[in-house]
Amino acid sequence: MLARLRSLFGAAPVDSQRSERAHLSAPEWPAVVYAIGDVHGCLTELRGLEQRIVEDAAAIEGEKWLVYLGDLVDRGPESVGVLDRLLARPPQGFRRICLAGNHEIMMLAFLEDPASQPEWLQFGGQQTLASYGIDAARLLATPARQRRAILDSHVPQDHVEFLADLPLTLSLPGVVFVHAGLRPDIPVDRQAENDLLWIREEFFMAPPLPGRLVVHGHTPAKEAVILPGRICVDTGAFATGRLTAVRLSPDQEPRIIDYSRG
Repeated sequence: MLARLRSLFGAAPVDSQRSERAHLSAPEWPAVVYAIGDVHGCLTELRGLEQRIVEDAAAIEGEKWLVYLGDLVDRGPESVGVLDRLLARPPQGFRRICLAGNHEIMMLAFLEDPASQPEWLQFGGQQTLASYGIDAARLLATPARQRRAILDSHVPQDHVEFLADLPLTLSLPGVVFVHAGLRPDIPVDRQAENDLLWIREEFFMAPPLPGRLVVHGHTPAKEAVILPGRICVDTGAFATGRLTAVRLSPDQEPRIIDYSRG
């Protein structure tokens, strides 16, 4: 997947001291971008929100992008279904770009070394394993040398490859899409991966940079947060049943679109 994305978008050279994950960029905007907040294994909400986006975009001509801001898995009940959906063809007329969140990185670390990375289970990993048909307690009770075999037999390789290939950022003129946020005055492709995936206060307290909007998730709120310099669309779908997106285009004000179960 990453090779295909690199062919569609520019990708900054890899800095081996920071991350092997890509920073995507495009010199021009599509007709519209819909940035979707943290899905966290909530398949019903994802289906509902995508349908509302399709309806909203019906009258828009030109290229349309769906940008998923990371934390696709964990906490909610249907991480497997979410990944299957994101690996399938997007709605007609749309292109999907999925970014990495801290939960994808934790999941991959556990899959690579389940004996030494059990903390993921306390961050929603138990629900993700359950969606693959794996009981976390039984897995941990299994001898360490056998855990990898159990995981390999339950977790499809295309899921692993998808998570491993997720880029860290997507940049368009004037806008950066990222999971958690950025440190000010550091070029996007020089940011530390840990900050892009985990940062909060240092990002929130910094003054906005002129001419740059950061669109992110990671920090849940009851409603989307729109402030000078940043937009957060994490509305805690796994806890609230509300999944949120923001519609962006160069010539229009941001528009919030959401879906709530029930």
